[in-house]
This record gives sequence, structure tokens and C-alpha cells, in this order.
Amino acid sequence: MDRRRFLKTISYITGGLTLSGLYPFNKNKKPFKISLAEWSLHRALFSGNLDHLDFCKIAKTEFDISAIEYVNTFFFEKAKDKSYLTEMKKRADDHGVISLLIMCDSEGNLGDPDPIARTKAVENHYKWAEAAKILGCHSIRVNARSSGSYDEQLELSADGLRRLTEFGDTMGINTIVENHGGLSSNGKWLSAIMKKVDHPRLGTLPDFGNFRIQEDEWYDRYLGVRELMPFAKAVSAKSHDFDSHGNEINTDYYKMIKIVLSAGYDGYIGIEYEGNTLNEMAGIKATKDLLIRVRDSLK
Repeated sequence: MDRRRFLKTISYITGGLTLSGLYPFNKNKKPFKISLAEWSLHRALFSGNLDHLDFCKIAKTEFDISAIEYVNTFFFEKAKDKSYLTEMKKRADDHGVISLLIMCDSEGNLGDPDPIARTKAVENHYKWAEAAKILGCHSIRVNARSSGSYDEQLELSADGLRRLTEFGDTMGINTIVENHGGLSSNGKWLSAIMKKVDHPRLGTLPDFGNFRIQEDEWYDRYLGVRELMPFAKAVSAKSHDFDSHGNEINTDYYKMIKIVLSAGYDGYIGIEYEGNTLNEMAGIKATKDLLIRVRDSLK
């Protein structure tokens, strides 16, 4: 375990404090910042009502959010188009928006039991690490998908993630894994991969809601986030529906944010709204309002 991770873990273990006591030295510093995940607008993007190039503008002008998380689905054919990527960066810069990461899907299984397919999946992600570098992102978010027994999937996924992480490291890009179905939604399993690979450029992106392993098998979301936070380089505030008081009905945000901050995390928490009751714009706003209420309660 490297020194940075050791110190982060110690901070996490000893962090069972009240929320207001987590930041005693700088009361003016916000305990976390808010970003926006592009998937929150997936309906508008898929329908053509929103152009991917305007995502940064919407984040800033509609929600006053200055940090964004891209999804490769919405510019899948542009990964190697430097002029397009340069235009993305220019627009973000023009609006004073920081590009944090690219969420990468549909590039194969990094834990594929077939070594040829696994290698292809690893190499398929190279272009996204390169794109992330151009955009000024710190990470690419990937999936740890595999098949076989618990231990077999752990070994296979660790192999693919190690190789991809080593590539990203050559250009200063992190590889981070989200709990995103299958065994990746098992916090114990995914944290075991982090420990096995033990690379400073490999981390997690704990998502508040993605703890469905299969069918009706769910992992405890609070336990899962607690297990993944020592390795977190980003955090996703998943939201679906809200009660009359504006609280998310599936996740206790006050409890969850306490777990996040107790790990020593003070980076961005990304809004990822996936609900159906509110439209996307209203759902993003409701999630942001909730995060701000939680953050204000820490003062």
C-alpha cells in the first residue's frame, strides 16, 4: 500500500465524526464540489434535442455547474478526431467549465476470459485515454466486466485493468472503475481488485445507486460506498425520485455524504439523474439543490 493510500485509509478509519466536525481548519472551504454527468441528459441527447458539443454550455448556463463528466456514447465516433476534441475543449474553456473525465462503455470486457478479446478490450480503451488527455480530464471511467467464478473474475479483471492503467499512466490519466452491475456492484470484490493491482493511477468511482449485482440481488449501497471510498477519484450522486421535502427516496444523501467525506474525499460529486417522474432539467436541479442542502448542513 502506497503512503498516499495509507494516509487516506487512516483518515477514513478515524473519520467517524459529526459532519460539522470534518473540516475544522478551514470553515470557508466547501467540503465537496458539484459536477454534472452527461448521462443526466441522455434523453435530450438521444432525441437530438441537445447536441453533445453544447453540454458544457448547458451545465454552466442552466445549472451554474463548472465541471462536467462526459459519456463516450455521445461522441463515440469522434475519439480520434482531434479537431472535434479540440472544439470540445475550446467550448468548455470558453464557458469556464472543467472537463473531469470520460465515462467509457461499449468497448469490450476488460475481464473477458478470452485473452485475445481481453487484450482487444484493453486496447479499445487506449483512444479514450488519449482523448481524455486532449480534453484536460484526469480520468477515464471504465467497467470491470467478466465471467466465471468470483475469484476467476477478480483475476481476469485485475489483469485487464492493470494493463489499461499502465497505459493511462504514460500520459498522466487515471483509470477509474464504477460499480456498474455484475460483481463490480459488490464493494468487497471491487475493492479487492484495487488492492490486488495496487497502482496509484487505478481507482474507483463509487455510484450511490448502482449496487444491483443481478436480477433481485442487491449489495448494500452504504456498505458498498464505504468499501470503495478509500480508492475513489470521483463520486457519482445517482438520483431517481424525490419526496415532498426534496430528499432522494432511494438514498439517504446525508448518510451517504457523511460516508464519502469520512474517507477524506473533498473532490467533485457528480450529479447523475436517471429518474422518470421529473424531466431531466428538473431532476438535475432537484439533485443539485439536495447536494447543496447537505453541504450547507456541514457548516
